[in-house]
Amino acid sequence: MIAPHGGSLVNRLAAGPARDALLKKAAALPAITLNSRESSDFEMIATGAMSPLTGFLKQADYEGVVSGMRLANGTLWPLPVVLATKPGDDGSKWAVGSEIALKHEDGTILGVMKVESKFKPDKRRELTECFKGDDKHPAWEYLQSVGDWCLGGEFQAANLPKYDKFNEHRMTPEQTRAAFAAKGWQTIAVFQTRNPIHRAHEYLTKVALEQTDGLLLHPLVGDTKSDDVPSDVRMKCYDVLLKKYYPLDRTMLAVYPQAMRYGGPREAVLHAICRQNYGCTHIIVGRDHAGVGAYYGTFDGQKIFDTLKPTDLNIRTLRFEHSFWCKLTGGMATTKSSPAGPEDRVALSGTKVREMLSSGIRPPDEFTRPEVADILIAAYAGKAKAGV
Repeated sequence: MIAPHGGSLVNRLAAGPARDALLKKAAALPAITLNSRESSDFEMIATGAMSPLTGFLKQADYEGVVSGMRLANGTLWPLPVVLATKPGDDGSKWAVGSEIALKHEDGTILGVMKVESKFKPDKRRELTECFKGDDKHPAWEYLQSVGDWCLGGEFQAANLPKYDKFNEHRMTPEQTRAAFAAKGWQTIAVFQTRNPIHRAHEYLTKVALEQTDGLLLHPLVGDTKSDDVPSDVRMKCYDVLLKKYYPLDRTMLAVYPQAMRYGGPREAVLHAICRQNYGCTHIIVGRDHAGVGAYYGTFDGQKIFDTLKPTDLNIRTLRFEHSFWCKLTGGMATTKSSPAGPEDRVALSGTKVREMLSSGIRPPDEFTRPEVADILIAAYAGKAKAGV
């Protein structure tokens, strides 16, 4: 099976007597409460999904990531994964060399971290270098919501965050790798999504499935923008689509707990690294991967992989052009395989689709499966009834 990023799968979870001792130690330590994104990152680090990270980034690693997508030791890493103080906290009570307890927002002790680094990040530089953003980019809203200091260091986990939703679809990298092995899959394509799957996405995944042993549909269920389709609605869409339109023996559905950063090309690399850790050998990269607004070029999420060293990643990209229903050929196609001009392509803007769904109108079957459309129409009707 494909090697994890950095060579070995990290596991920071304590068990048995070691866990008991860790919880006892944590109870006597000063504590910092992680926000939702930090809790997601904690889980990803603890389970090895963010291998080779063993904790939140220290200053040297952070600086290397911002300036050149590299950890201090030269390992590829595209975006900061940091633990920030709360707004108004000047960092003075957190001493380098001390240990602190990490808590979830619900009060649960997650683990213990040794503070190996304390630094004040340049938020404006992070915004421009990592996200090519300005004050309207979602990254800036997040950076402004947290304190001005970061604490870095290795941690040991006693608990993972608990969830009310999708627990039957939550799998650690160790579990997905075991599932792939049990199925006999040697090549696995993964599809990263934060949106419902329409016919264009279905086409990409099925082309990928023609080339690999199995497909992992791996929707992101961490924090997203408020106007994105909620994760519970998306999961209903994925479930009905897989059951009716995919070979179930060659597909898997598991959730990806990471928060969305809207980092465009850099986040595409992060998604690839983490999916390599889950055991995937190929990642589908389409148009505007992890994009938002007009901050990134349509295919920047593909082009960035050409700038990496051959030894940086083991996972391979499956790259696709814009796909659509082709009226000339009577099937799904891309600009690579169809001579159709714009007038012969069924492709709708996100705005137009939302307008149709809000009005209770199904988009054309060539654009989306009717079962998916009905779930989305019901969700939009629910929002309207609630006055959202």
